Amino acid sequence: MPGAPGRVLVVDDSQVIRQLIRVNLELDGFEVMTACDGAQCLEAVPLFRPDVITLDIAMPRLDGLRTVDRLRLDPCAGHIPLVLVSASVGGGRELPCGIDAVMAKPFEPAELVHLVRRLCDEGRPHAVQLAKRLAKCRPASRTLAP
Repeated sequence: MPGAPGRVLVVDDSQVIRQLIRVNLELDGFEVMTACDGAQCLEAVPLFRPDVITLDIAMPRLDGLRTVDRLRLDPCAGHIPLVLVSASVGGGRELPCGIDAVMAKPFEPAELVHLVRRLCDEGRPHAVQLAKRLAKCRPASRTLAP
């Protein structure tokens, strides 16, 4: 879509949630692709080249947190802001390693659109501090193998 404010990859095993997020982002001018799990996400990233990825935690085949680990280790995807959209988060806890923002389900679609727009405009917040935090979270010899 020419003139779109950005590309967003929406990853969730619920078709209803994927469609809800997709419609709201498209109404705001975003180009959107969806995936139903982390494995599809990893396949879509090099083809779609999203500016932001939203993803759930609990998904089949490859869950959200393992997907985050793999994306952060990929030199072509490590820069992409990641928004965790899940019922399994909230309560003021610290962000999981590699996550740039969290939106707890149920969520207000307009708030998610605003957050995605901000991340598209600004990129990954505090990239240097996050990189240092990630280095503390992961063993040095981690590979992408399952």
